[in-house]
Amino acid sequence: MIIIASQRGGAAKLAAHLLNDRDNDHVELHEVSGFLSDTLDGALQEARAQSMGTRCDQYLFSVSLNPPETEKVDISVFEQAISRIEERMHLQDQPRVIVFHEKEGRRHAHCVWSRIDTAQMKAVNLPFYKNRLMEISKEIHLEQGWKLPAGLIEREQRNPLNFTRAQWEQARRLDDDPKHIKAALKECWAVSDSKKAFESALEQRGYSLAKGDRRGFVAVDWRGEVYSLSKWLDVKTRALKERLGDPGKLPTVADTIAKTDKRLVERMQSFTAEIRQNSRTRMEPLLEQKSRMKTRHRNERHNLVEAQKRRWQQESADKQARLNKGLRGLWDRLTGQHGRTKDQNEREAWQAFVRDRQQRDDLIQRQLEERQSLQRNIGHVRHERNNEIEHLKTMIFSALPPEMKARLQEQFKQRQSRQNTPSHRPGHDFDLSM
Repeated sequence: MIIIASQRGGAAKLAAHLLNDRDNDHVELHEVSGFLSDTLDGALQEARAQSMGTRCDQYLFSVSLNPPETEKVDISVFEQAISRIEERMHLQDQPRVIVFHEKEGRRHAHCVWSRIDTAQMKAVNLPFYKNRLMEISKEIHLEQGWKLPAGLIEREQRNPLNFTRAQWEQARRLDDDPKHIKAALKECWAVSDSKKAFESALEQRGYSLAKGDRRGFVAVDWRGEVYSLSKWLDVKTRALKERLGDPGKLPTVADTIAKTDKRLVERMQSFTAEIRQNSRTRMEPLLEQKSRMKTRHRNERHNLVEAQKRRWQQESADKQARLNKGLRGLWDRLTGQHGRTKDQNEREAWQAFVRDRQQRDDLIQRQLEERQSLQRNIGHVRHERNNEIEHLKTMIFSALPPEMKARLQEQFKQRQSRQNTPSHRPGHDFDLSM
């Protein structure tokens, strides 16, 4: 059964939830033990009152026990699970309440312990309780012969071909331990009652069922290693045939390895596509900013040029007005004033030209600095994308045998040839020769 737990306070809210007969078809208070009160609300309020003598805010340990939907489960199974939880979490002497809920034809249980040790007036420590409850859940599934949910498969033994990128990052490359391999294969055998169920269980662990060259039934892992089932399961060939049928109908080891290689290539390509999509998503606002910046910069330059043009025309008209006409103009020429005014106009015109050019240069420089700042952000996104792809290559292929790298490299080349994709674009493909 799936076991979900939390450390919490809120006695009144939890009591209301556990006694909620609106959302549940039936609610049964199965047990109240260790408390002075014989009601659920009174018991939880008693735990709250005891916690006030400590610094503990999460004075309750609430656990829900959910069996498989298709299984008929006796109360004794729930009670055994609760006793096992008490033992593993060192809650044997702690007060508890047990409530059963029935909803939509399914029955599940809730058990709530007080964490307050009244003898020492402190809360019982519950380290790693999620991991311990997962172990208990897995044990119950195996003992009852129930099919293991995917969430109960150990992280180290899950199929790497089904990993997400985050799971690839988290997964540690442990050396294959024969004990782990044998335990994984035996567990797959124990929880399956048919060929289909066995293949499904193997698939969750990263193995495929195949026909061996000399042995009838073998399991092939995602790296291409072959394991004889009769040897690793300690099961006779006759028993294997009774459950799995004719081995001749299974794919060969070579076909299985080729299929696994193809899936791994597809998985890597999906990871690369995910990296690129994330990069594009991060790049979109930067490219939009670039487009807006480009338009704004052009408008600023156009406006400056137009403003300078109008100012130049006005200044030119003012300079021209300094040159007198008629008799006064003739007098200015005779006295040399006309030449001096003309020289002044030329100096001022040159100064205006230098001023306008400097203004344009200053504007361009400011815009360049702004654009360069944006370009650094764009380059940073591209650099991170390429680094992620390089890290992905190293992470996935560092533990692969050379022959597998060679096979996958060949598959990449074939795919690139079919897709007519450049094979040397930076960060585009995988070079497995590293």
